[in-house]
Amino acid sequence: MKAIFVALLFLLAAPVWALDAPDQQRLTSIQQEWAHIQYQLPEDQRVAAFEKLASQSSAFKQERPDVAEAWVWSGIVTSSWAGAQGGLGALSKVKQAKADLEKALALDPNALQGSAYASLAALYDRVPGWPIGFGDSEKAQGLLEQALKVNPDGIDPLYFWGDHLFRQGHYAQAWAALDKALQAKPRPGRELADSGRRKDIQLLLVEVNKKLK
Repeated sequence: MKAIFVALLFLLAAPVWALDAPDQQRLTSIQQEWAHIQYQLPEDQRVAAFEKLASQSSAFKQERPDVAEAWVWSGIVTSSWAGAQGGLGALSKVKQAKADLEKALALDPNALQGSAYASLAALYDRVPGWPIGFGDSEKAQGLLEQALKVNPDGIDPLYFWGDHLFRQGHYAQAWAALDKALQAKPRPGRELADSGRRKDIQLLLVEVNKKLK
């Protein structure tokens, strides 16, 4: 279970200009801490760190239930926590993450440049299917297509689209999507997030190139 989440975790949204200053500051803090945990902490420290961050992101959504961005990042952090934990015991967290992301889409599907679409798609792509989980590659594809309509040049939707194509055996298309992802514009204030995502992309490109030989 742990391995299927390694690539997922998770989406690093663009700056949130629409939020008021306190909410934006709170969200930025969660985003930056997520990137620190995911890309800088050793694996054996991530479960405890994500658990603590999940408490913060959950409080944010509960205190600001009308803010779609809060629900997006609650879903992201919870799914990351599940990925760090691994095993069937993580499924309850994955289901909670799915519910949070669906709530975000109901509130504002364009929030954070459509991040909820791509985040939810990643869950559908990586979670086992019935009867263990809710994984569904067709649903993942539909959500990713929506994500790319909102943010066609974003590093995250392109990465997850490339990963989806790789999983479906469309290796040349996957390579093209991942190559485009590497050319995405840097996001101010998201340097660590961008650096980590580029490493994710480069690792996946190694696997894609193996299939293309």
